[in-house]
Amino acid sequence: MDLHTTVERARRLRKLHAEYKPLVLPTVWDVWSARTAADAGFPALTIGSHPLADSRGAADHEGQTFEEVLAAVRPIIAAVDIPVSVDLEAGYGQEPADLVAGLVEVGGVGLNLEDTVHSDGGRVRGTQEHADYIAGLRAAADRAGVPVWVNGRTDLFLHAETPAAVLDEAIERLRALEQAGADSVYPVGIQDDDDLLTAVTSAVSVPVNSTAHPVRHDLDRFRRLGVGRVTYGPLLQLALTDTMKDMLKPWAP
Repeated sequence: MDLHTTVERARRLRKLHAEYKPLVLPTVWDVWSARTAADAGFPALTIGSHPLADSRGAADHEGQTFEEVLAAVRPIIAAVDIPVSVDLEAGYGQEPADLVAGLVEVGGVGLNLEDTVHSDGGRVRGTQEHADYIAGLRAAADRAGVPVWVNGRTDLFLHAETPAAVLDEAIERLRALEQAGADSVYPVGIQDDDDLLTAVTSAVSVPVNSTAHPVRHDLDRFRRLGVGRVTYGPLLQLALTDTMKDMLKPWAP
């Protein structure tokens, strides 16, 4: 994809985040799912690492190399004429500049970056370490001249035995990501907890991303709680899997 088109899509994605509250980005994993979501009227999409891996017979948590991910997402991005963000897990061991360069080269205009480092035993980056990585992504995008949307994710709630017990630490981390240049922040694992979502959305000034289930959750609820961005993670693919199984059961031998 040429750089001019990529820059225009990046600008469009930024504008969409301001126009929609929340902006819903269906999480897709191949050309079919991307075209289906775009045909349904969504103005932007995100490619999820987990469903992408499942669609390719690979493991989540960086079971593919960065080069393999880029090769997989290139035709997906090219198949639609709307902005596409890409979940890049913890960065596949890449330096921020290399991560941004690869993303921009295939036409991606947004990225999700988490703090669980799968290439290093699943450890969780410290607050400053993760903020520094996000700052590196922001600087690299600025140097490239592409306003890449950076979604800074934390897995602190996901890893905690009692999510409420890590609220203060999580808010400190999300604020650090905001200050480092994240355009939105993504506290994974609290989509069913109104109190935690409210506490987080009240603590930062950038949009808060929440995971949602396309059937079990309600968009108006996320809007009331102040959520600014919604993605599905692997839940759309899982919902379709359940539906497909139900459809096929009467035909099974």
